[in-house]
Amino acid sequence: MELQKMNGHSKDNGFDGLEGLAEHDEFLPHKAGVKKENHFTDFEGKTSFGMSIFNLSNAIMGSGILGLAFAMANTGIILFLMLLVSIALLSAYSIHLLLKSAGVVGIRAYEQLGNRAFGTPGKILAGCIISVHNIGAMSSYLFIVKSELPLVIQAFLSKQENTGEWFLNGNYLIIIVSVAIILPLALMKQLGYLGYTSGFSLCCMVFFVISVIFKKFNIPCPLVDQHPNNFTSVNVIKHMNVTDDFCEPKMFTTNSQTAYTIPILAFSFVCHPEVLPIYTELRDATKKRMQNIANVSILAMFCMYLTTALFGYLTFFGAVESEMLHTYSQVNALDGLMLCVRLAVLVAVTLTVPVVLFPIRRALLQMFFPDKPFSWPVHIGITFCLLFVVNLLVIFVPSIRDIFGFIGATSAPSLIFILPAIFYIRIIPEDQEPLKSRPKIQAACFAALGVVFMVMSLSFIIIDWVTGESRSGGGH
Repeated sequence: MELQKMNGHSKDNGFDGLEGLAEHDEFLPHKAGVKKENHFTDFEGKTSFGMSIFNLSNAIMGSGILGLAFAMANTGIILFLMLLVSIALLSAYSIHLLLKSAGVVGIRAYEQLGNRAFGTPGKILAGCIISVHNIGAMSSYLFIVKSELPLVIQAFLSKQENTGEWFLNGNYLIIIVSVAIILPLALMKQLGYLGYTSGFSLCCMVFFVISVIFKKFNIPCPLVDQHPNNFTSVNVIKHMNVTDDFCEPKMFTTNSQTAYTIPILAFSFVCHPEVLPIYTELRDATKKRMQNIANVSILAMFCMYLTTALFGYLTFFGAVESEMLHTYSQVNALDGLMLCVRLAVLVAVTLTVPVVLFPIRRALLQMFFPDKPFSWPVHIGITFCLLFVVNLLVIFVPSIRDIFGFIGATSAPSLIFILPAIFYIRIIPEDQEPLKSRPKIQAACFAALGVVFMVMSLSFIIIDWVTGESRSGGGH
């Protein structure tokens, strides 16, 4: 009963069960003479089902897709498929836990769920984890811009080497892209407006996937230098031990790099900070409708991930790098199709940054300005500061895989496994689901799995760092 009273869900208050609530009615009964508490459910959503899928899919898919072929090369096809299916299903289940918790208390903000479950410490914890994870995601996207855009410009100008001009300096280019493209989009008041840019971003990534399939049948294995007079270098396999079975796909394999595989996969499916904001702005919002959006988005990204990883791996096998575009550039940097692909990926990840920035700004507003009305100066100030910090981080990050590995091993399990599970256990009333009920036992096991996942992943990665073992395909 203590938990029920804390959450405002005891039967004495008129709470009549989870299934009895109409999702378009008030989630919590309003007592006469008491000031009504404002909830995110009071916001009338205007974003369509399709636009919501675009935004959520765009939040799921980002720079992680470039590391999946590398992951498959270090696990084998069958083990990779098993891991990918598992992470996708677990992500869908954790979104179910989030939506069910939100449906009980009428709150559609990750931080406020933390506040309802554990008070101010829970709110701060959720806000900090969201901020750290999404800043890592933004950094990984801009890292791609920093590393790839100078090469694309250099190739379009037919320069055989970087001659040092300012427009070939990645640090200058990410600042220009941030100010000219990302900042105006990130300043929009509502996330739903980004549905159009998210749709265009997804089209760019579909073009990328189709090109990866096409290139599988046009690049020989083992790689050979077919264009000695062009700006090419087949350094991809220079330090590899090419054996007779090098070009044969492996079903199961493990090595020192396998430790990065699960964090990369987990990082690739994290969209949980964006789920509740998208739910808030959804037209005719219901839990079932939002769950359908999540399921469609996860399924679509699963298909794209598997296709990209499979054909990327079957193209380069053990020579694939942690950032797959760089592997293609090592074969022939002046390949017209791959130049267009790299440009499309640059556009896609650039347009994803504003979508990822929204939850961070919302978390900071919930932590520092919880009761204040919308303010343009605060809105603009937080956006500018976030982009400034991320730009500084990108300038000093040595490898894109370090972002995937560390962030994926810490914040990703927290957002996918731990927080949704413990929020669910604390928020769902005991008179509806006792602590020993099957749903709550499943949620507890889910949280425990997240802790095990985090400890194991961090342990493997730290051991790899300390021992200083060779990192095949170590990015840039």
